[in-house]
Amino acid sequence: MFSLHFQRDGRLYPPLVAGSGKSVLWFVPIKHCQPYATYARVSSTIIQDVITLRADGLVSMAYFYFDFRDIYKQNRRDLLPSLVTQLSDQSYRHCDILNDLYLKHGSGAQKPSDDELIQCLKDMVTLPDQQPVYLIIDALDECPDTSGMPSPREQVLDLVKELVELSSPNLRLCVTSRPEVDIRRALEPLTSLRVSLHEQSGQKQDIVDYVTSVVRSDAKMRRWRDEDKNLVIKTLSERADGM
Repeated sequence: MFSLHFQRDGRLYPPLVAGSGKSVLWFVPIKHCQPYATYARVSSTIIQDVITLRADGLVSMAYFYFDFRDIYKQNRRDLLPSLVTQLSDQSYRHCDILNDLYLKHGSGAQKPSDDELIQCLKDMVTLPDQQPVYLIIDALDECPDTSGMPSPREQVLDLVKELVELSSPNLRLCVTSRPEVDIRRALEPLTSLRVSLHEQSGQKQDIVDYVTSVVRSDAKMRRWRDEDKNLVIKTLSERADGM
């Protein structure tokens, strides 16, 4: 997992872990923000923490999940409108920025370009004297890297880099992914710390517990001999490699 990780008011906000496979943490500081390492146990941790803060009017948050099963959740063109729309619902100042873009394009008669949507997002997250803005981009590895120059994934990686380079003190950015080579190559120059979750004892034990529960609850497997069950649990847990 690649994660931009931040502290606020002395409290650590862990990176998002959505499902299996997000096994490497990368911590990237934005200027004026100090990175801290921690481990997330469940995918909802950061979401629930930030939702609570948002409900109290302390932060704004936008979340997007790349989903290989949904063609409308696989590229930057899907990501950008989602982020700016979510933010505009939570702040009059953000709403004004989006409304300006809307009016500029004939009150929705024409579609804005990606560059215009990116600038809209940048304008939102760099507003002075605003509460922290959390952008959570989940499962980046499910963004395709198969076609186009640049590919959909490269476009999102470029966007992440641009957001980091804004050095906005209000921005809290969390990105999760499997450690694919191209993603590592793009994010490593931005990172200050790398933590591999699949090497952590807690991660390994979670895998053992999950495999054990499946083997012992399955109707067919329950009829197996204990030594066969234990062999399956041992083999799958060891070969999972933290995934």
